[in-house]
Amino acid sequence: MWSPSVTQVMVTLEVLDVGLNTVTKAAMSGGLSHFVLVVYSNILAIFFLLPCSFIFYRKSSRPQLTRHIVYRIFILGLVSCCGQMFNYIGIEYSSPTLASAMIDLTPGFTFLLAVISRMENLDLRVQSSQAKSIGTLVLITGALIVTLYKGLPITVVPSTKKLLKGFILSSQSHWALGGFFLAVHSVVLALYYIIQAWIIRDYPAELMVTLICCIFVTILSATVSLVAEKDANAWKLGPNIDLMAIGYSAAFAVSLRSALHTWAIKKKGPVYVSMFKPLGMVIAIVSGVTLLGDTLYLGSLVGAATIALGFYAVIWGQAQEKLRVDDNGIGSFKSSSQKVPLLQNMTCKYRTFA
Repeated sequence: MWSPSVTQVMVTLEVLDVGLNTVTKAAMSGGLSHFVLVVYSNILAIFFLLPCSFIFYRKSSRPQLTRHIVYRIFILGLVSCCGQMFNYIGIEYSSPTLASAMIDLTPGFTFLLAVISRMENLDLRVQSSQAKSIGTLVLITGALIVTLYKGLPITVVPSTKKLLKGFILSSQSHWALGGFFLAVHSVVLALYYIIQAWIIRDYPAELMVTLICCIFVTILSATVSLVAEKDANAWKLGPNIDLMAIGYSAAFAVSLRSALHTWAIKKKGPVYVSMFKPLGMVIAIVSGVTLLGDTLYLGSLVGAATIALGFYAVIWGQAQEKLRVDDNGIGSFKSSSQKVPLLQNMTCKYRTFA
């Protein structure tokens, strides 16, 4: 029986994830540059991850870091840098609620990229493949509904919350642009997962991969930001919400969230962890309406429900494939690496160490 402690951690992470989107949105609405946010948060994250790596690997050995692994991590850092930029630009032009809804596209795009890269087999004669294929189309349809269709207002913004609503939310004219960047972020995040699986297969040292990737992201984002950010005053920070957003992003998004997701996946498997993503969308909608005074529109409600439906169709298909792999007696990552797709291998590996 699954331990409630893992459930509590995953629910807490989803709440904190929504909080991160809200804080960064507020900071960027107040003038914080998304370029500066990415650079400073990754620099600060290095100071979090570096001592953790020394402590963790002090008494345990880690695999040898080869030149080819460093090349792979550099590619991972390049993808991560682009993903962080697109995510913060999307939040700046839209809202935390839309960001939480669009992130549910990631499982669908991950499935598509895995099929293209032949990490997953697609056989439309099998029910699980049919569910994943249909679910992917439903996910994309739901995202288009949330982005392009506003609909009638379901809730009315209280007058006492209009000021806060104007501070957190963007102009509706930028809604589609923000949704586009958030959708691109979902594609990039899916690519990030594919590359990460490719690296971990040959270099199973998650903390070191995270640290080195963070260093590359810092170098890449600083190079881009020094050219793109023309205002020198944008790099000056005061003791305000800007500093809070940078610290929140560094401690949670770049460091803590990655570590806890890895821990939860090892204990319960990736399907269990990914099932909590729609919860983040619900939390975002509820908090947006109750705390920020966000107006709930029919399009957001219908699109969110469509995304959740497609998401669970993909997850159900993955769960059925995992059961089929278990029934065939495959329980080792190494022994099955030439027989089943990589993503299924990773699932078997996590289950073996659970």
